[in-house]
Amino acid sequence: MKFQFSLKYLLLTVFIFLVEVLIANKLSDIFFVRAYLGDVIVVMLLYTFVKSFIKVNDQKLILGILIFSFAVEFAQYFHIAEKLGFRPGSLMYIVIGNSFSWIDNLCYAVGCLILYLIVRMTNRDGLTSTPNP
Repeated sequence: MKFQFSLKYLLLTVFIFLVEVLIANKLSDIFFVRAYLGDVIVVMLLYTFVKSFIKVNDQKLILGILIFSFAVEFAQYFHIAEKLGFRPGSLMYIVIGNSFSWIDNLCYAVGCLILYLIVRMTNRDGLTSTPNP
């Protein structure tokens, strides 16, 4: 793992972030999109964000994102945002979340699986890094 800026991944990060904002603000009436698709896509947002600044093994990164996502979701079970003093409606309260869901964990896993498949399929065109020795 080493620092390496990638404009391509930064632009992808911005694009995925805008999609997430669109889902949260404009597509909230469509239950499936708001409840599930946003959680599937958020792991891709984390992946592209990390890849914007660090050259890292893709498989390890995807696994790390899955574990991180599960950890955040399980922290919600214990209402960690409230215990950290964040007020309902504040940015950090929204980012951390406040309600645990097994379905969210499933969405994160599906998102990581899709991400893994995309990375595997695009490996030949230079979008992925070679594994570290």
